[in-house]
Amino acid sequence: MLDNHSPPKGCGPLLPLGAAQTKPMRQEIFEHVRAAGRATRTDVIQALGISAGSATALTAEMINAGLLREVESIPRETGRGRPAVALEVVTETHAVIGIKLSEKVHSAVLTDFAGNTRATAVLETLAGPKQLDDLLAEVGKLIHDVLDAAGTQLSAVAAVGIGLSGIVDHQAGTVPWSPLLAQRNCDFATAFREKFGLPIHLDNDANMLTLAELWFGAGRAKSDFAVVTIEQGVGMGLVIDNRLYRGARGMGLELGHTKVQLDGALCRCGRRGCLEAYLADYALAREAATALHLQPHESQSPNALLEALFTQAKSGDEAAQTIFRRAGRYLAVGLANIVQLFDPALIIISGERMQYDYLYADEVMSEMHRLTLNDGRAPCTVETHAWGDLVWARGATALALSAVTDQAIANLA
Repeated sequence: MLDNHSPPKGCGPLLPLGAAQTKPMRQEIFEHVRAAGRATRTDVIQALGISAGSATALTAEMINAGLLREVESIPRETGRGRPAVALEVVTETHAVIGIKLSEKVHSAVLTDFAGNTRATAVLETLAGPKQLDDLLAEVGKLIHDVLDAAGTQLSAVAAVGIGLSGIVDHQAGTVPWSPLLAQRNCDFATAFREKFGLPIHLDNDANMLTLAELWFGAGRAKSDFAVVTIEQGVGMGLVIDNRLYRGARGMGLELGHTKVQLDGALCRCGRRGCLEAYLADYALAREAATALHLQPHESQSPNALLEALFTQAKSGDEAAQTIFRRAGRYLAVGLANIVQLFDPALIIISGERMQYDYLYADEVMSEMHRLTLNDGRAPCTVETHAWGDLVWARGATALALSAVTDQAIANLA
């Protein structure tokens, strides 16, 4: 029976992949339908340049497999004739959970196979590095809460995507270093599978936010763009030809740990001179304590220090303003290096620290442009997006959805 509900919004990249990254045609069809939300076979034929016979045969396979279904398209404006039959994703085929782990609040989103959010959950946590077992216990509580909110069972979940800060080996599922974990070189994925019995897809949290932009945000219609995150650390994600770039070992683009000063400030990774050591929360808080004339016994949380510092800067305090301006100049250096290395069409700056307007002031953008070789070309566009933690978790659902889609389509071959 044809379903006549309103057309879904769709999710996923809107632009086709380059020739070097071609997927199986049935998968291209499926992903086109999911990105459009709803598409007729004629739409598919025109968008992908395939024959009517191929479109009919391949969509029939996916309908029979329960991945796509036929629905009534939006009626023609003339009102004449029957509405065309369209295709859309069978939402209930697979569900996935996306999780963002952080130092203060963990977040989870459960989505259906079309990328629609069905439930969310958050869990407050104590700051500081944890043992892997303790962190997984918090993950378990979060999974329980989001399943409870959705009114569903763990057996309905096809996979889980998780993003966390630090250096993450996506392919191996290991975490060489993270500020959330007390030990290095954790085999996170193996421990997760043993505890929950679910497929897991692990990545750096900046990549999760980049996937959120690629699947649900401003990056859907961009073939090449970068995302820079400024929170407890400094992260970066990069999309090249509509796909997330990770590097040869899956651990590239650690912008926060690129060096901007030899033998400079100490970074929490244990090395000196990293960009993060001049721009992240703890870096600003370190200088805030001096600017606010705090004594060693007067301890405050980094958030409280930064709020007080920002208030001082806005009130005209020169020392406080200097700290933010200095951080802005280092941000300009980082952005200029991204432009010189990758020439993206767009750089999106996001994260909790972007509430401090000094970090995206006109002076910062002017400094970035001054440090790049434009040669008369239009400068790279920079946008500031104020995403909440749930959007990072939604990006983690995209990681899981992508893997589940690959497997579901492969099972048809």
